[in-house]
Amino acid sequence: MYQNKPEPDEALLTSLRALYGRNGYAHYKMNKFEEYDLYAHHKDFLVSDSVITFTDGSGKLLALKPDVTLSIVKNSKDLAAGVEKLFYTENVYRVAKGSRNFREIMQVGLECLGKVDDYCLFEVLSLALESLAEVAPSHVLSVSHLGLLTEVMDAAPVPEDLREKALRFLGEKNLHELSALLDAAGLKSDGAAVLLKLAHTEGSAAEVLPALEGLLRGVVRDETLDRFLRVMAAFRDEPSLRVDFSVVGDIHYYNGFIFKGFAEGIPTAVLSGGQYDTLMRKMGRRASAVGFAVYLDVIGQYRRAEADFDVDVLLLYPKDTSPTAVRQAVKTFTEQGESVLAEPELPAGIRHKRLATMEEGEVKVIETHA
Repeated sequence: MYQNKPEPDEALLTSLRALYGRNGYAHYKMNKFEEYDLYAHHKDFLVSDSVITFTDGSGKLLALKPDVTLSIVKNSKDLAAGVEKLFYTENVYRVAKGSRNFREIMQVGLECLGKVDDYCLFEVLSLALESLAEVAPSHVLSVSHLGLLTEVMDAAPVPEDLREKALRFLGEKNLHELSALLDAAGLKSDGAAVLLKLAHTEGSAAEVLPALEGLLRGVVRDETLDRFLRVMAAFRDEPSLRVDFSVVGDIHYYNGFIFKGFAEGIPTAVLSGGQYDTLMRKMGRRASAVGFAVYLDVIGQYRRAEADFDVDVLLLYPKDTSPTAVRQAVKTFTEQGESVLAEPELPAGIRHKRLATMEEGEVKVIETHA
C-alpha cells in the first residue's frame, strides 16, 4: 500500500536550503526514478530493501528512488582534485519504519564529494550542528569514527565474520555481550581491551580527546588517529557535540567519521551521516565523500503529535450567514497572524485555542483554552 507524504515544515525546509546555499552548496535536482540495478546492487545501504519498481516503454526495469545518496554518487563527477558540494531537497519512496506501507518522504541533506580534507569534514560536521539548531534549540550531535573502530578490531584481531555482531553490541553499549563475544573468540589482546573501553567512551571533545589519544596511540595508525584528533579538537568548545563510539554504521559502506543528530522532544535521530568512501569504491569512484540527511518526516511526525492545537480559532457560523460576512470574520483573525477554521457546526476532534461564534454578524469568542 502507498501513502501520501505528510507535509514538511516549510519554514524549516526554507531555512535549511538557505543555510546550505550560503555555504557554497549547489542545489542538486534529480529524476524521481533510477534503473533498478542501482538499488539491487546496494540493498544493504538502503534504509529499507523494499523498492517500488515499474517497466518503462523500452522494457527497462526502473525504480522510484528509495535513497538520494546512491543517485548523487552515480550521476556526479568523479573528482581526483577539488570538491563538489551539493545539497538536495528530494522525495524518496520507501516503507516507513514499523509499517508495511510505502510512503513518499521529503528528505533534505548535503554531500561533499572529491578530495575531502580536514576542512571539508569540519564544515560538514559544523553544518550538521547548525541544521540541528534549526530543528530545536536543545540538540546533540553524536560523533564516532568507523575507521578507528575498524583498526581497533584489526588489532584485537576480531575475525571478519564476527565484526558486524561486535559493532552491533558496541552500538547497543552492551559490554556484557561484547565481552562474551571476544572471550568466545579467544581474544585477550590489548586491542580487545581497547574495544571494550570504547564501548563506554562518551563525552564532549574537551573531556574525551586526551584519554582517547592515550588509549588509541600505538593501537591504530597514527594517520587515522591524528586526523580524528585534529578535526575533533576544533569542537572542544562546542557543548552540543559529543564523541560517542556507540554510533556505528555498516563497515561495507562507511569508513571514517559517522554521526547522528538528536533534537529535544524527539526520541529518535533526526539527522545522520558520515564518510562513505567504501561505497564510492564499490561504485567505481576514486573520490572520497561525506554527507548527511535531515529526516523531515520524523521531525514533522513528532511536532504534529506534540502540538497542543490544530488551529488557533474555530469559528462557528449560522448556516444562513452570508459567505462574504464569514470571510470578513475570518480575516479579522488571519490579519493578526492567527489560523482559523470556519465551520457551520462543531467538528469532532479539532483542538482549538479559542472558540468563536457569529451572531447577527458580530463575532464573539465564547471559549478559550490556555
